[in-house]
Amino acid sequence: MLKQLRKSPISGSERAPFPGRSPVDSGKPLPSFFVVGPPRTGTSWLHDVLSQHTVLPYPTKETRFFDKHFDRGFDWYRAHYSVSTENRRVGEVAPTYFASNLARERIAERVPAARVICIFRNPVDRLASLYRVKRAYGMIPWNFEEAIVRDSELLESSKYSTNLKAWLQTFGRERVLATVYDDLRDEPQAYLDRVADFIDLPRFELSASQMAPVFASETMTLPRNYYRTRSALMMAEWLKQRQLDTVVAAVKKSPLLKFVLGGGPPFAELSCDLSLKLHDHFRPEVEELETLLQRELPAWKSPAPSSLSKIA
Repeated sequence: MLKQLRKSPISGSERAPFPGRSPVDSGKPLPSFFVVGPPRTGTSWLHDVLSQHTVLPYPTKETRFFDKHFDRGFDWYRAHYSVSTENRRVGEVAPTYFASNLARERIAERVPAARVICIFRNPVDRLASLYRVKRAYGMIPWNFEEAIVRDSELLESSKYSTNLKAWLQTFGRERVLATVYDDLRDEPQAYLDRVADFIDLPRFELSASQMAPVFASETMTLPRNYYRTRSALMMAEWLKQRQLDTVVAAVKKSPLLKFVLGGGPPFAELSCDLSLKLHDHFRPEVEELETLLQRELPAWKSPAPSSLSKIA
């Protein structure tokens, strides 16, 4: 079920000046920074706090342009940036890009001087959280163990060191910031200051409300009816592709959301045996990540007796 993770070499590069306008045209600039995740590492929180100080896609948070909708062209992509970009950093919080070779190569070709931010979380916790979100939103119909086998994103996005080395090799160490979710959770202001400095954004103070997590998955349940939830998901995708993101955003804020999301039983608990297997599987990647970050991450390599919680 769990295959050995592949490894790739690292190479560095000289620091390049911070990007201005995109080399592909002389119009509205493409993003100068990307938060590439992987998913379920605090990217929703970071999107929330950066949205008032930078220009991000709106109302859709994730365009999926560089990994899924590239054939729609840059006019379609730029239409997601309706706010004036003058004197403001332009970015995208796009956690699905982390494990996508296509996204990485396309960004490197179109925005070669972009800054890239990665966030790493205990891989077992993150994997379970990603499963719960995908299951709750009707993206997949399988139980946890089936999903690990049938949904390649779950394990591919967990190959932390493999994918980080690919980003480092493509963009150079000076343009890739590798961070840890534990720092975001424990010291959010210090974490944000580090991100702001990296993307050349003036520091700003978090409000009291911004200290709390955004879009936590712990309270999510299985869908009341998978096919209804799946149909709603497909309709939302259809609307987004036609730049009708405001309709999707309005539905998310309406009582209709409760009709298609949640309402089912709670998620099953992660068994001790499976937790041990997952920790063993991810240990080589974690150990290599420790070397890359020059930081010990012991809690990520074996489960604590009290840490066996609900899936996700």
